[in-house]
Amino acid sequence: MTSQTTPLKIAVMGAGLIGKRHIERISAEPRAMLGAIIDPSTSARDFASRKGATWFSTLAEAKANVPLDGIIIATPNELHTENALEAIHAGLPTLVEKPIAHDAAAAETIAAAAEAAGVPILIGHHRRHNPMIKAVKQILDSGRLGTVLTAHGSFWVAKPDDYFDVDWRREAGGGPILINLVHDVDLFRYFFGGVDSVHAMQSNSTRQLAVEETAVILVRFESGVLATFNASDAIASPWSWELTAGENPAYPRQDQSCYQIGGTTGSLSIPQLTLWTSVGAPNWLEQLVQEHVAFDAADPLAVQLNHFCDVISGKQSPLVSAREGLATLRVIEAIKSSARSGQTVLLNNAVTKGTLS
Repeated sequence: MTSQTTPLKIAVMGAGLIGKRHIERISAEPRAMLGAIIDPSTSARDFASRKGATWFSTLAEAKANVPLDGIIIATPNELHTENALEAIHAGLPTLVEKPIAHDAAAAETIAAAAEAAGVPILIGHHRRHNPMIKAVKQILDSGRLGTVLTAHGSFWVAKPDDYFDVDWRREAGGGPILINLVHDVDLFRYFFGGVDSVHAMQSNSTRQLAVEETAVILVRFESGVLATFNASDAIASPWSWELTAGENPAYPRQDQSCYQIGGTTGSLSIPQLTLWTSVGAPNWLEQLVQEHVAFDAADPLAVQLNHFCDVISGKQSPLVSAREGLATLRVIEAIKSSARSGQTVLLNNAVTKGTLS
């Protein structure tokens, strides 16, 4: 167990957009300090120099030169497995950005290696750390919606042309299902439990790149909840988590919802947390009662980092474990498989058949 008498030295591997956001949070967290920036690119080296941070091209170099208590892996998806296994071998508690790996087989390798080595792994599904999401879970667990029957999630955004100047974003695996919708799927799993089956369609009709830009998905949860996801990164729209939740100031915030959850006695819109319930027995001819559920807002990346400090110190188990990250990735792979085949995919079958990518 690591002492917290001094700040925990946390390295960040990968100095791209999300890596830089992690570096900012570490700089603002009294319990942590930036141990190193690990990234072989010259731009990362120059960034580290401007930040006054120690830079290394590899984890091996960093471990040989500075003491580290933990590491955040924010490299491209296809490098997560190699980087996570290296961190596990080094015995470093690790936060791996979502998705845990590029496919479920690789994610299973990470989870098994971490368990064998006794190294804690936290997956960066940071939205679960959002106090608003915790408030949603409390509402669901309280029974105020009655029996939850259905839910809907929207991810409609317009990514600019220069977003696709990065090669991997134009290739399979670089579309909104794996990059963006993985967050929404993870939250719905958190809300409603395990997924029984999915049926999906996808299209690339506008940009005609080798990756989807639009997808429509039906999901049946083991609890009986039926859900839909409608995702596109080619639509000018205010209806997405990014533009409604206010998590990232880079996105202009809109006063709209991105999720709706419906039950037999009430319904809930997110992120506003507007709760609609009946005065008496549910009746579409009667006026509904509108309530805004209060919660104490906080930056989920900062909350996640604080939790990671607790994980490193042995005070808590990871809120989103490697197995949880694997379970979400299996749903994403089932969605991709269904979209290609046009067939409904049962998740038990998806698991036993192996990789679906």
